[in-house]
Amino acid sequence: MGEILVGTCSWTDPALTGSGWYPPGRRDAEGRLRHYAERFPVVEVDSAYYAVPGERTSRQWVERTPPGFVFDVKAFSLLTGHPTRSSAMPDGLPAEPGNPAVLDEVWARFTEGIEPLRAAGRLGSVLFQFPPWFRPGQRAGAFLRECAERTAGWPVAVEFRHPGWWRKEWADVTVALLARYGMTTVAVDMAQTLPSSIPPVAPVTSPRLSVVRFHGRSAAWGSGSKEDRFRYEYGEDELAEWLPRLRSLGGRAEQLHVLFNNCCGTAAVRAAETMRRLLARDARPWTPDDSTPTAAARSAGPQPSGRAARES
Repeated sequence: MGEILVGTCSWTDPALTGSGWYPPGRRDAEGRLRHYAERFPVVEVDSAYYAVPGERTSRQWVERTPPGFVFDVKAFSLLTGHPTRSSAMPDGLPAEPGNPAVLDEVWARFTEGIEPLRAAGRLGSVLFQFPPWFRPGQRAGAFLRECAERTAGWPVAVEFRHPGWWRKEWADVTVALLARYGMTTVAVDMAQTLPSSIPPVAPVTSPRLSVVRFHGRSAAWGSGSKEDRFRYEYGEDELAEWLPRLRSLGGRAEQLHVLFNNCCGTAAVRAAETMRRLLARDARPWTPDDSTPTAAARSAGPQPSGRAARES
């Protein structure tokens, strides 16, 4: 059975820092991370999507967390085809993803920024979360191939937000493509009633790592504000639904990261605490029957909608 690490998709989200979860005396940058790392063994660096992380900052993250604590770093927006503000670009570079010189420089800066994590053995994965308009096809395949070339030797996880990747006619191709590049498939939990819903499929495409991200099941996912999209309180029964799939993933990968992205107040940290308790209580040997897909995963999935608003 692989190691299962449970955590959240941010430790600096304003809704969390303003919730009172961090105690007095531990509300500065260093105190928050130390407090979080005393309670969870993994965290996602969501801020890296909005700005390229600096090498000094990454080194501080290593220094402020205990041995064995790992960071899953979200790839900078320009590297995944998302719109990027000029103000977010390093050193005033233009936000021009079609400019090869700009793209090369951003890749170099991002690589330098996460190097302290990689060198210390603390880089859990680099998450490439592709936008809803990134649909399966030749262009997307070429983009993934370029990402694989630029990230050779990195632990890479991929989350698709276009449901076409997991429809019947594409699912096997998607699995084979990610496995060819050694990329981890990110499984997701989200509302299943929307045109853009991604089914909770959970194939293992890298023996080293599996990742599951819990986005919450808000019906406002494709239309509401950021707060509306992520405002969701998981019930214990909803989390328990995932236990067979988590056991299956944990039985087929060296490590499994279970991350909660319903970052609204303390909802994510409380859901993570509950999931850890459920996993501890449910610690029984995995059997092949546990990998049986759910009806939702077997379905062809919903039809795609038009270009959705940018998600974080």
